[in-house]
Amino acid sequence: MSCPASTLIEIDGGMLEGGGQILRLALAFSALRTIPVRVRNIRAGRSSPGLRAQHLRGVQIVQQMTGGTLKGADIGSTSIEFHPGRIRGGEYSADTQTAGSIGLLIQVALPCALFSDKVTVLKLKGGTNAEMAPQFDYTTEVFRPLLEKFGATFDYKIIKRGYYPRGGGEVHIRVRPVQKIEPVEMTESGRVVRMWGWAFVAGALPIKMAEVMADSASRVLKKSYPDAEVNIEPYKEAPDEAVGSGSGINVVAQTDKGCLLGGSALGKRELKAEEVGQKAAEELLESVRTGACVDNYAQDQVILLMAIAGGKSRVKCGPVTLHTQTAIHIAELLTQAKFNIVKLGPDSNIIECDGISLINNNNVSTS
Repeated sequence: MSCPASTLIEIDGGMLEGGGQILRLALAFSALRTIPVRVRNIRAGRSSPGLRAQHLRGVQIVQQMTGGTLKGADIGSTSIEFHPGRIRGGEYSADTQTAGSIGLLIQVALPCALFSDKVTVLKLKGGTNAEMAPQFDYTTEVFRPLLEKFGATFDYKIIKRGYYPRGGGEVHIRVRPVQKIEPVEMTESGRVVRMWGWAFVAGALPIKMAEVMADSASRVLKKSYPDAEVNIEPYKEAPDEAVGSGSGINVVAQTDKGCLLGGSALGKRELKAEEVGQKAAEELLESVRTGACVDNYAQDQVILLMAIAGGKSRVKCGPVTLHTQTAIHIAELLTQAKFNIVKLGPDSNIIECDGISLINNNNVSTS
């Protein structure tokens, strides 16, 4: 099901959350449903509006994957127009040439790859662990298992880590296409049985910093969940496996109902290593305490999947974030999906969606 090719849909990129998320969702839905879009006021809610390098590369890779036409795609541009063609698999590359997030490139390109005609390999360069974006570790350890509940997945290989300000990281993603996305029912969070994670340093930073982050996070988590298994490992990136110096920590909680929730923090000059570990642990505990089945990062990422799934999906979450509200608005604007928020309490909700049952009409090859 799609709109006539002549129907151009206008989207205000400054509404609600007002950031790059609107652009990524608009491009992905445009490609999936073959709907031309014009996005104006791009990133109007940010201190430096318009396309930055990572946003431009995301737009360009979707254009390449669809063979579509693209107008206005330049650094600083506040308006683009995109007319998608048919999604084709193959090998595609994108390089932010900055520390721009590889994780955000995946958010726009992955849905397209899932509905291509054959296996897609994405060779992405930029920052693997960046501020204001999911760390690549989160994408593989929390989002990928969640994606598998919807009947899809991807393989990956980290060629090199890249940290702010240099970037220079490289990740390869291999995506097998699907015929459709399955609906999910995730309304029982269950009991936390295991918490694990990894604290890392790279470049000139000492391994001691990673050890302090790991110990700090472990103490916080064990205090709140003394009966859960807690294991956070510190490690140092080999010199040939990272560009620049960086540090951070990722922590994950697993429940007996199969829910995975994440928390993370990156090292900063103004933060002690102990504070970084504590920050990541507290972020994770905030999601766990709401009884959610997905954390705040995944909450808005599942909206696209719910919208195109073949049936009704229900996902329990914490407070509905502005990012999620924005994602729902764009999904309803560009599809016939219908969303509903069921309020369970002050910090607990269920997101319901009647998906559009998008079908991959390509002659799919998964070899």
